[in-house]
Amino acid sequence: MQLLLIFGVSIAIGSVMFALQNNVPVTVNFAFWRFDSSLAMVLLLALGMGVVIAAMISSPAVIKGQWTASRLRRQLTGLEKDKAALEQKIGKLEAKLASTNPPSLPVTEEEKPYVGLKTLLTGGSGNQSDEA
Repeated sequence: MQLLLIFGVSIAIGSVMFALQNNVPVTVNFAFWRFDSSLAMVLLLALGMGVVIAAMISSPAVIKGQWTASRLRRQLTGLEKDKAALEQKIGKLEAKLASTNPPSLPVTEEEKPYVGLKTLLTGGSGNQSDEA
């Protein structure tokens, strides 16, 4: 907050210095409109109008981005609730399954012998005693 205040005061001081150094009177003509003022005032008004126009042009995109972010946050919250409910349901079903079925012995797979590259390429049976 203090940094923003310092930045604002610096801009104000710069604007005053700019206005004091550029106090030459100028006339701005635009179509049927005529405006007489100092050069600093004309430039600051042009800058202000540019800021207003840029803000008006970028506002729809900023608002759309905020709405999209809000919608996605709500959707994420809903999906997290669904996930938690499904995890609870899975836990209940696993507990029910464990209580109805007795624990079974783990099934071990038969260990296969090592097959070398030569055996694979020649299409051998894999037994070393057959080759002798």
